[in-house]
Amino acid sequence: MIGYTGDNGLSEQQMSHFSQFPMQAIGYIHSPFDEKFGIPRQPGLASVRASIELVPPYANADAVRGLEHCTHIWLVFLFSATADKGWSPTVRPPRLGGNQRLGVFATRSPFRPNPIGLSCVRLTGIHCKGDSVRLEVEGADLLNGTPVLDIKPYLPYSDSLPDAEFALATHIERLQLPVIFSPEAERACHTLGQRLNQPLVRQITEILCCDPRPAYQKGDSERIYGISLYGQNIRFTISDAQIDVLSIEPNPES
Repeated sequence: MIGYTGDNGLSEQQMSHFSQFPMQAIGYIHSPFDEKFGIPRQPGLASVRASIELVPPYANADAVRGLEHCTHIWLVFLFSATADKGWSPTVRPPRLGGNQRLGVFATRSPFRPNPIGLSCVRLTGIHCKGDSVRLEVEGADLLNGTPVLDIKPYLPYSDSLPDAEFALATHIERLQLPVIFSPEAERACHTLGQRLNQPLVRQITEILCCDPRPAYQKGDSERIYGISLYGQNIRFTISDAQIDVLSIEPNPES
């Protein structure tokens, strides 16, 4: 007997079967972002490097065979830091100043019915040794420890759509302000950048120009903020004239 099918063409048995999708992490992100605050809200806005460590049984060189021909990859990941926060049909996107509500499916909010995210990152290296597989990437907007659910190659002929439009997000939004490091912050940045072999001045500049401040605090030029990067607390202020990096010091818990 053929079961009842609704408008979606699925039987009750099929709908019951597909109502849950068991998934497991294939790997985890290692990134310098220790907390959500300060992470660019989209991938590719800061040249911060990260790596994906695959776990068994996916840590297999055969599983990434051919991926070396890609310059970019898609990462499907779990919003693990907000997965237990629930969701709402509407959210207040920071891009719109936090004052306008949009449907959750018209945004990239992490507070979703299924807390799944998608990021396109530059693939800079693949390292396979025994049962260890690690992918090096650049431009990831992911918290350290984020579970990765899938990896797919970026296909320029189909994934790049020059005529695509979204009227609410037509361009990259960055603060066009000079970033001034205090003498103490500049010395700390130079020392840490050499130790980590990272272009730290450029990375901090890119992150701060993405303006991590909550929308309701953007009028307070005296407020001191702090972001955690590479285990360091980076304290800064933002005024209408410039961004001041005040200090770079190890986090107490690091």
